[in-house]
Amino acid sequence: MTDLSYLASVRTSYDTVAADYVARVKSPAELDPWSRAMLAAFAETVRTDGLGPVADLGCGPGLVTAHLAGLGVSAFGVDLSPAMVELARRAHPDLTFTVGSMTGLAIGDATLGGILAFYSVHHTPPEVLPLVFGEFRRTLAPGGHLMVAGHVGADHVKAAQRLRPAQAYGGHPVSFESHLLPPDRIVELLGRAGLVVTARFVQEPKEGATRTLATFVAHRPEGA
Repeated sequence: MTDLSYLASVRTSYDTVAADYVARVKSPAELDPWSRAMLAAFAETVRTDGLGPVADLGCGPGLVTAHLAGLGVSAFGVDLSPAMVELARRAHPDLTFTVGSMTGLAIGDATLGGILAFYSVHHTPPEVLPLVFGEFRRTLAPGGHLMVAGHVGADHVKAAQRLRPAQAYGGHPVSFESHLLPPDRIVELLGRAGLVVTARFVQEPKEGATRTLATFVAHRPEGA
């Protein structure tokens, strides 16, 4: 049986930091041009194909969910943290936000036109990612699109780089971990889950920064 005990630490930590997280996290309009462009391309793709709504998984306070809606996408958000979901509902009362886990989505089979996991899978231990990516495939309609973006580890490091911050977002105590996998490993795991990776974009750290960013675009094949 897959050990999901880490979920309690993630939930509690984000409940703790929720208010300060909203004050500190960048809005989509403040993201770098490449990230904004990829979000726009994802929105255009799922909107054009019209296969179903988009689930913003790990939506936090709903900033990106609302951004997708503003781009003409039928989007809703899911987050593990009840405090984050409450903030999202207050800020965006016209959109739907629910508490849930990527490890077991309360979403029907083959019902989504798209899934966005925007800086939201890095707290998942590597051994649990097959379960999460399997849920992505299960809930996507055939031909449905997936975009995963976030921090990754170095290509030359084979194992995940594990980070254990003691504090975050204004000095609040947290107990979650971040697992930074090399891009090739993420592509491999998506493929094993039955998702076809069509693009990946790696952004090397800017001067003064330490983390590499990567975006992966994939889809569930037709007839699969």
